[in-house]
Amino acid sequence: MVLFACFSVSAFGQVGTPNEFHFPIHPKEPPPPPVPPNTPMLVQADQIKYDYANDTVSAVGHVQIYYGGSTVEADQVIYDEKTKRLRAVGNARLTEANGRITYGQVINLTDDYRDGFVDSLHVEAPDDTRYAATRADRSQGKFTVLQNGIYTACEPCKDNPSKPPEWQVKAARIIHSDSDKMLYFEDATVDMFGLPVAYFPFLSAPDSTVKRKSGFLFPTFATGSAYGFSVTTPYYFNLAPDYDLTLYPRYMTQQGLMMGAEWNQRLINGSYSIKAAGLFQQDPSYFASEYGAGSPETKEFRGTALTAGEFDITNQWVWGWTGVLVTDPTFITDYSLSQFNGTNLDPFHTGTSESSEGISQLYLVGRGDRSYFDLRSIYYTGYSELDQQSQLPVVAPVLDYSRTLPYQVMGGDLSYKINLTSLTRQQASYDPISEAAVADGICANGTAETSNPALLNKSNCLLRGIPGVYTRGSAEVDWRSTVVTANGQMLTPFFQLRGDVASVDIDNQPGVANYIAPGEHELARIMPTAGLEYRYPLIDVEPWGTQTIEPIAQLILRPNETDIGEFPNEDSQSLVFDDTNLFSIDKFSGWDRVEGGGRLNAGMQYTAQFNQAGSLNALFGQSYQLYGLNSYSVGDITNTGLDSGLQTNISNYVGRISYQPNSTYMFLARAQFDEATFATDRLELETRANFDRWGLSFLYGDYAAQPDLGFLTRREGFLTGATYKLTSNWILLGAAGYDLIAHQFNQTRLGLGYVDDCLMLAFNYVTGYAYNGTATPVQNTTFSLELSLRTLGPDTLAQAGLP
Repeated sequence: MVLFACFSVSAFGQVGTPNEFHFPIHPKEPPPPPVPPNTPMLVQADQIKYDYANDTVSAVGHVQIYYGGSTVEADQVIYDEKTKRLRAVGNARLTEANGRITYGQVINLTDDYRDGFVDSLHVEAPDDTRYAATRADRSQGKFTVLQNGIYTACEPCKDNPSKPPEWQVKAARIIHSDSDKMLYFEDATVDMFGLPVAYFPFLSAPDSTVKRKSGFLFPTFATGSAYGFSVTTPYYFNLAPDYDLTLYPRYMTQQGLMMGAEWNQRLINGSYSIKAAGLFQQDPSYFASEYGAGSPETKEFRGTALTAGEFDITNQWVWGWTGVLVTDPTFITDYSLSQFNGTNLDPFHTGTSESSEGISQLYLVGRGDRSYFDLRSIYYTGYSELDQQSQLPVVAPVLDYSRTLPYQVMGGDLSYKINLTSLTRQQASYDPISEAAVADGICANGTAETSNPALLNKSNCLLRGIPGVYTRGSAEVDWRSTVVTANGQMLTPFFQLRGDVASVDIDNQPGVANYIAPGEHELARIMPTAGLEYRYPLIDVEPWGTQTIEPIAQLILRPNETDIGEFPNEDSQSLVFDDTNLFSIDKFSGWDRVEGGGRLNAGMQYTAQFNQAGSLNALFGQSYQLYGLNSYSVGDITNTGLDSGLQTNISNYVGRISYQPNSTYMFLARAQFDEATFATDRLELETRANFDRWGLSFLYGDYAAQPDLGFLTRREGFLTGATYKLTSNWILLGAAGYDLIAHQFNQTRLGLGYVDDCLMLAFNYVTGYAYNGTATPVQNTTFSLELSLRTLGPDTLAQAGLP
């Protein structure tokens, strides 16, 4: 027989609020509000016994007590009126209103739940953390002590609950303090996959209610050929809710101690960060073999400082900065220090992709529904020994503004864009384009040290950057409208008007006059353009799917480009003619060059959609210079346009074919073929696949020599990568780049990782190449180990040390 009884609080003693019981540690949410006075308590049991002589009330058999959203379940519950204690015996379980569950053979509490003990404790908290102990005692209303305790943030294995979790901390005592929200582990061992991996006489961590707390972060480990084995043990200072400081002492077996620091502060409308790292090298002579005796890398002290910040002005405008200082160009790469970015808080993070330059800039950016504004000043810092700081430009400022009118003008869309660029450079920058120039180092510098400045000419070198001051302002207006005829033909007339003005003050350094006139010059040019684009998609529906054949033609009418070679070319040096820019009105990548002369771009596009078999897309076309001067046949100071496939009046052929049968596979091929011989001048093959446990990628490139641009020999190689899920949690990965001309690997990576809801573990082995002052590649090898334990990893700081 099951009995039900309803009591007032006073009838069962001043039980208080069960949700104030704090044996379950790590509450993720604040406790619920106190239970109102006179809240009824519902008791369900097989029997209710009253012992008036001893002032006790006992509920026996399948006991369930409901009070204020909490539930106590046990074989027997006894309340002692004299001692004001509640004792649940046998399979005891307390479920609180906030979801915390406490298990034990005996749960003994005071009536206000401030103090008590639990035998054979087992706790499951709402944040999926778990505790177990032979006994738990609570005293003074703020300390909970777990004897022979175990803590983990991993869920038990569903198929085998007795299997050890991925990680757990075992300790002789686990103490939780309500006052400072800390967990303290005494005589602690960290187990991973059932095996002990680390011992700490004393270990502490904040509970999950704490978002930030001072203490040691988990250490990181790495190895590198330049510095040996390294270990970093960061310490975090929680100075205030809006700012903090982290120190990063890093010990390296070959180079000694490097000290790093990071300051972060968030203000009302933004945030900023400052980082610094430096060391007195223990073995500076190591770098002499790579960079030469007396180079900056062989100095005793080396270091860097980095900063970034961004602040909102309105919901559409922001301003900010980034800043970089280094003692020498290769410090960042030599010690595997990643580039400054907002997501990486560790200045000693050993990333596998490192930037070739640092950027110091001050910027103002605005975004509208149909407009964009970007104003910034930029100072570049080279991260390679080949970089000479005096040859890098200082840009102050560069302005880009674009806007599309929200209404139509004469039945079409009208847009305009503006660019203003002003830069200075102390020393001319040259690149070799002949074998003699490469062998003799003719283009290594443009100073008076050059033995024969006359050799600094267009036969031997490209002038990549002018010495002096260059300021240019450009504006372009674009109008276009698309008309669709009754039979589906698409006609798009367009008009453009572009103007450029420039002021140039070029220093007469050795060899510069062989490329561009030194001295002060004022330049101006204007380029009106009218044209028509024609498309006629022919759609065919078949039982197997649909196919579309689309002839495309683009007629462009405009005068010749003027002042070629008089305008310095700083931002238009990159030009790759392929399917992506076949139908671009101007195929130059920047503002310093502008395409001129009449041109016809023509091609055919084919698209097929297969039922249950994916889609296929192919494009093939060619470009024709109809009249006037072909801009791509006239070399400027960087020979941009030459050897591009556009330098003849009838261009090379370009094509693309892509096929994606489903979401698993993707195949892409793009190529450029010689117009006369149909020989392959450029070929790129790419494929990706993700199926079952595998993820595969492959990229092959084959590029003909472009001697006018400095590529004296054919280039051929591939990049490939693969991932394999060993289990649902373990993943193995590998990647490699191979030079098919030199017959050697130029980069490799091997990795093994484990990820689940409570643990992240990663091993990485990376090889790559850096370039020293003689342009000889030097292999760098790095091994790294990353470990993150949920609630004890970098997001929840941990402390370790002696008691």
